[in-house]
Amino acid sequence: MAAEGATLTAGDYIRHHLVHLTNKDQESIVDFSVINVDSIVVSVVLGLLMCFVLWSAARKASAGVPGRFQAAVELMVEMVEAQAKGVIHNANSRKLIAPLALTVFVWIFLMNFMDMVPVDLLPQIWHSAGPAMGFKDYLRVVPTADLSTTLGLSVSVLLLCLFYNIKIKGLGGWAHELVSAPFGTSKNPFWALILGVINFFMQMIEFVAKTVSHGMRLFGNMFAGELVFMLIALLGGFAALSISGGVFFVGHLIAGTVWTLFHILVITLQAFIFMMLTLIYLGQAHDAH
Repeated sequence: MAAEGATLTAGDYIRHHLVHLTNKDQESIVDFSVINVDSIVVSVVLGLLMCFVLWSAARKASAGVPGRFQAAVELMVEMVEAQAKGVIHNANSRKLIAPLALTVFVWIFLMNFMDMVPVDLLPQIWHSAGPAMGFKDYLRVVPTADLSTTLGLSVSVLLLCLFYNIKIKGLGGWAHELVSAPFGTSKNPFWALILGVINFFMQMIEFVAKTVSHGMRLFGNMFAGELVFMLIALLGGFAALSISGGVFFVGHLIAGTVWTLFHILVITLQAFIFMMLTLIYLGQAHDAH
C-alpha cells in the first residue's frame, strides 16, 4: 500500500488495514458463512510454531544445568503449574487443564505478539503477492484483534466448563445445581418452581456473561493496540509528505518506541489474564454451589 499512500487519507489507510482477507465478500454485518482466512492461517501457523518450540524444549531437556532456553521454558511451565494447583484442586483434572493453560498462554502470547510486527510489513508483501495470485488485497495479521478468534477461544473454554460440570457433578447433580443456585430452593412446590426458573435463568446469564466478557476483554485490548500502531505509522507517512517531516519522523520514532515497549507488557498481561480466567472458570466448574 506504499504506492497508494500518497492518494489515501488517514481514514482510508486505517479502514483498509481493518478489513480482513475473507473467503467471500461480506454482504451483511452478521454473516456466519464469511470466514476470516487471515486470522485462521496466522493462528494455525503460530500454533504449529508453539508446538515446535515446546517440543524442542522437551526434546533437549536435561537433568543437569539447564541452558537459557530450557530454563525459560521451565520457569513458564512451573508458573502455569503453580497457578493451576491454586485453582484446580482435582489432581486428575490438572493432568489436562495445566497443559491446556500452558497452551493457552503461549498461543495467545504469540498471536498478541503479531501486533509488534511493523504495521505495513506483511500487508505490503501481501499487496505485491496476493492480488497477483487472485486473492483480495486485504490482510490483518493479529488474530486476537479479530472478535471471531477471541470469542471462539472463550466458547471453547465454555464447552470445557460444561464438560467438567457434568463429569465432576454428574448430569443429575449439575441439573439440580442449575435450578437451585444461587438463590436456593423451597419446600413449597410453587416457590420451588419460581425459584427454579429464576435460578436457571441466572445461571444461563452467568455462563453467557463470562464467555462474552472473556473474549471481549482480549479483543478490546488488542484491537485498541492495533489502532494505536496504525496511528503511529501515520506519523511516518506524514513525515514523508510534510515540509516539516523531520518533526513528524522524530515523533514517529519516539511514539513507536515507547508504545512498543509498553505493549510488550500489554500482550504478556493479556495472555496471562486469559489463561487465569480459563483456570478460574474451569475451577468453578469443579466446585459445588
